Amino acid sequence: MDPVERLYLDAMMEDPAEPARSLRPQLLAGARARRRPAAPTADWAQPYAGRVAAMDALLAAAVEDDWSRVIVEGWTLQELVAHLAAKDGLVAAAVGAPVLGPPLGATDSASRTRDVQAYELARSPEQTRRDWRAQADALCRHLADLPPTTLATMDGLESAVRDHILARGLETWVHTDDAAKAARINLPKPMPGHIRPTADLCARLLPWTMLLSGLDGAGRTLRLTLTGDGGGEWLLPLGVEDEAPGSPDAYITADVVEFCFLLGGRGDPADFTAAVSGDLSLARDILTTAPALSG
Repeated sequence: MDPVERLYLDAMMEDPAEPARSLRPQLLAGARARRRPAAPTADWAQPYAGRVAAMDALLAAAVEDDWSRVIVEGWTLQELVAHLAAKDGLVAAAVGAPVLGPPLGATDSASRTRDVQAYELARSPEQTRRDWRAQADALCRHLADLPPTTLATMDGLESAVRDHILARGLETWVHTDDAAKAARINLPKPMPGHIRPTADLCARLLPWTMLLSGLDGAGRTLRLTLTGDGGGEWLLPLGVEDEAPGSPDAYITADVVEFCFLLGGRGDPADFTAAVSGDLSLARDILTTAPALSG
């Protein structure tokens, strides 16, 4: 096996979906020296734990210039990692897990992010990395004994903790990709068994992204087909209170990873590659509103 593939197999405890290419030499050296596998957790939380381990393997290679590079949202890499720690801490607070970092004051994502970023910018990037990983690991260990249907509230949204954790896994995946692209590094995809539940969450969010955007899909149904490893097919009622789907009004076929990233706020819906049929206006509305929850 290629040593870079071996590195990520060790770091993520996953089978690489594709060979990694063009990795900088310091990635291999740094991550080999300091890689850590995913923390022990519940089976249903493994997609999140795997993304944490992948991000940590990437951060192990970061040098001083990497930490000060602006990655996304005007944030440097250090600020981005602090943002991840902030949101992980809010989920931890919602389920009774330890909350690390500065004392918990504001409990909305934007305010907590600002608090944790201010706290971490007074520390070294390596301390920030350790703080984020310690928070993620504390959350993972707490989840090991928690039923996935346990209700938790974050940013005013009450949902099963499994969905909150899948959302944390998606955001960590997206931001790992942001950081990797800034460093011109190609990373392997998650294993299909981790992509599938993430895609399922994204599919189930579509009625909510429409409603949040001012569109009510009540009484309408979508047939969604996601291709590639971890994909599948969903028959989705588009009203948030609809109890069962009807006959499909619109059909959308797209790549599963690209679809997850669309829900994660990456890419322009107008340029999103998808095959659509049926009610084309409805299909366009679904895709246009899909990133509405990405923040």
